[in-house]
Amino acid sequence: MAKKATKKATAKKTPAKKAAPAKKATAKKAAPAKKAAAPKKAAAPKKKTARKPNAAFMQAFTPSAELAAVIGAAAAARTEVVKKLWAYIKKHNLQNPKNKRNILADEKLSKVFGKKEVSMFELASLIGKHLK
Repeated sequence: MAKKATKKATAKKTPAKKAAPAKKATAKKAAPAKKAAAPKKAAAPKKKTARKPNAAFMQAFTPSAELAAVIGAAAAARTEVVKKLWAYIKKHNLQNPKNKRNILADEKLSKVFGKKEVSMFELASLIGKHLK
């Protein structure tokens, strides 16, 4: 049987390579002519209107007694409360000198914040608890 197997292996022929088809000499086709671009319509100038503030930001809130000791007792919008709070912080030099993003609370601010040092990103959430 071993002899038959060797004969079959040698009997196999490698497939003949197919000849590449002859290239026909063809003339190159000219590229199709491009269509002229349609003229664009002139855009009408946009009217600039004054930016309208969001009413939710302008709503007046009454500060709690602790917050009123810092910014005053008058009702103010949330944005105004933050501005007054930052004015107080800068006036009393309460920013951490090593990390200006942190606020070192004095006696009045520690009542509002509930801790001695607060990140400026926590400021809005802590103020919200003191506004009604």
